[in-house]
Amino acid sequence: MSSTSLAPADSVKVIAFYLPQFHPIPENDAWWGRGFTEWTNVAKARPLFPRHEQPDLPGELGFYDLRVPETREAQAALAADHGVDAFCYWHYWFAGRRLLERPFEEVLTSGTPDFPFCLAWANQTWSGIWHGAEDRILMEQTYPGPEDDRAHFEYLLPAFDDDRYLKVDGRPVFYVFRPEQLPDPVAFTRRWQDMARAHGLAGLYLVAEISDLHGNGPKIGRPEELGFDAGVYIRLPFQASTVDMLWMRFKRKVLRWPEMYDYSPTPIEPPPSLNRPNVHTCVYPNWDNTPRSGRRGLVIRGSSPEDFAAHLRHGLELTASRPQDHRFLWIKSWNEWAEGNRLEPGASDGRAYLEVIRRIRELA
Repeated sequence: MSSTSLAPADSVKVIAFYLPQFHPIPENDAWWGRGFTEWTNVAKARPLFPRHEQPDLPGELGFYDLRVPETREAQAALAADHGVDAFCYWHYWFAGRRLLERPFEEVLTSGTPDFPFCLAWANQTWSGIWHGAEDRILMEQTYPGPEDDRAHFEYLLPAFDDDRYLKVDGRPVFYVFRPEQLPDPVAFTRRWQDMARAHGLAGLYLVAEISDLHGNGPKIGRPEELGFDAGVYIRLPFQASTVDMLWMRFKRKVLRWPEMYDYSPTPIEPPPSLNRPNVHTCVYPNWDNTPRSGRRGLVIRGSSPEDFAAHLRHGLELTASRPQDHRFLWIKSWNEWAEGNRLEPGASDGRAYLEVIRRIRELA
């Protein structure tokens, strides 16, 4: 079989983004009050319009604390049992300052859970936008230059060298959330590849997020022109006409409803310019970020395991047609509870979204 011919869907690596913000840290204590975690917003959420299904509360894993090893083991076991191949842990580096690093560092140093992973650099300034304080800068993302890149790379080396780290031909997969915010993406990718090879790695498999959240067009085009090996096309799963959006703006102004659209029953296709072998697909099970942002949020109504199944099946089929090095299907997300964007079992739906993945992968 050639690398571009259709491969079985079980040759695809399914990767779920993983949020570590479920334990208190001093910075969040100072910004939002002692003991703040993502659960704080989840638990206080309330319906903001008729039939708004909030709060969305956790199921069998409960209101967990990611400092507890048994919780991390239980998450990995659920993922592995239901067809998720790896977690992509969000990683926060602000010119040498790290935030929310404890859960992953403990995964790394303890050697457990024995479950594949990679890292995604969330290279974005932290502000109070999701809490009604849009102009409040909590932690600014800066790019001091080559020395900071070296310190960052050296901090990540133990992870890259770990046997559990997801690799492509020996190259660790490293995801960049906002490549368009890098001052010089080409210089950045070149430096990181050079450092990886100097360390004895075959290089890095660098992945750029291609954001198109509202369907207004992606912020970058061809990731390879910036030195990235691949991109991931990120698009919220709704279709809305100009009339729909104008009507929604009227409702927001008059009724003070959050922005809301229907979950698309059919998969979202990337623009033709991005339908290329090195652009990966990402699927969403659900979305409602009003626990974080209240009436400034965005709700995608009507998500169901059945509709998610259509998106997942399409994503697996599309990904299985890619060359071997690019058979990655990303799921956003494993546990973004305050964005209503999760695979983890909920109090209202149990393991329904996870069972979709297992069922479809077993039939592949």
